[in-house]
Amino acid sequence: MSDTPGIEFRNVTKRYGRGADAPLAVKGISFVVPQGTLTTILGPSGCGKTTTLRMIAGLESASSGQIFIAGRDVTTLGPAERNVSLVFQNYALFPHMDVLANVMYGLKMSRAPDASARPRAQAALKSVGLVGFDNRLPAALSGGQQQRVALARALVLEPAVLLFDEPLSNLDARLRREMREEIRSLQQRLQLTVAYVTHDQSEALAVSDQIIVMDHGVIAQAGSPRSLYESPTSAFVAGFMGEAMLFDGVADASGAVTVGPLAVPARADRTRVAAGAVKVAVRPEAWRIADQPSAQALAASLVKSAYLGHSYELTWRTALGDILVIAPHLAAPPAVGSAAHLTLADQGVSVVSAT
Repeated sequence: MSDTPGIEFRNVTKRYGRGADAPLAVKGISFVVPQGTLTTILGPSGCGKTTTLRMIAGLESASSGQIFIAGRDVTTLGPAERNVSLVFQNYALFPHMDVLANVMYGLKMSRAPDASARPRAQAALKSVGLVGFDNRLPAALSGGQQQRVALARALVLEPAVLLFDEPLSNLDARLRREMREEIRSLQQRLQLTVAYVTHDQSEALAVSDQIIVMDHGVIAQAGSPRSLYESPTSAFVAGFMGEAMLFDGVADASGAVTVGPLAVPARADRTRVAAGAVKVAVRPEAWRIADQPSAQALAASLVKSAYLGHSYELTWRTALGDILVIAPHLAAPPAVGSAAHLTLADQGVSVVSAT
């Protein structure tokens, strides 16, 4: 793998409008997507993720800063000069063209002769598992098959960078899971450099080498899926990267943290916090249920129970408020109204800034 970044942003800003008071969609962000890896740009609606993707593609121009693709400064270049392919959310297939013609379209626009375009398109279809689909029209395909055609059409151009804009949002839950596995497998097999935009946290966790979480036009945190889930640096990231409840905590001079009677388990990879008020983010799977009281346990009474097949979702009433607990290993849930005591596990608990 080359040391040259696949994509690099250097202090890139996007302002919609000419005046100094025109709204900023992206506010001076910098990041690197290493060649041959997949980076997901994740965040809520309006955070700037789609604008960032469109700037990589050349569909939006940066107001300031520099954009590099495979080491080349493309900041002022148009989409056709960047050697990138974009897979759209709605697939954008031509309904009157068969599958092979759809995949060959970009090659024909670049004036590739049929003698070379046809075998290249057929090879691209083979890479996404659509051998024998050449003559079918898009209307005769399932949503997942249409997604694969769109992917083959992007791959046939042999882009330096492949871009995905919410590619799975039109699929049902089972097909979304299958397609994200296929996209990840294809990316790893072909060593593609990919930037992938989604608002779905589980999708981002499943496919990414790196996740960039954006909030109001800035990068809130970037890192591996595991680091963002297990070690968020802010309440926003903790809450956005999966379900988490935030509690007021206190750190003492030694760095030990407590939430009411609960001691937050120490972890070697956790940044030591200054003494004083902190926030503690606790994921539902981080709670442990005990029958016996202890000095560092939280008394609780069960108010609601829901069976999810793979786990139970239990709501406990405590002095810290109602707490959601996901318990995957219970043979049967306790009865509503029964008492128990809650403690914290090592994983799924993060200490973040109080601000």
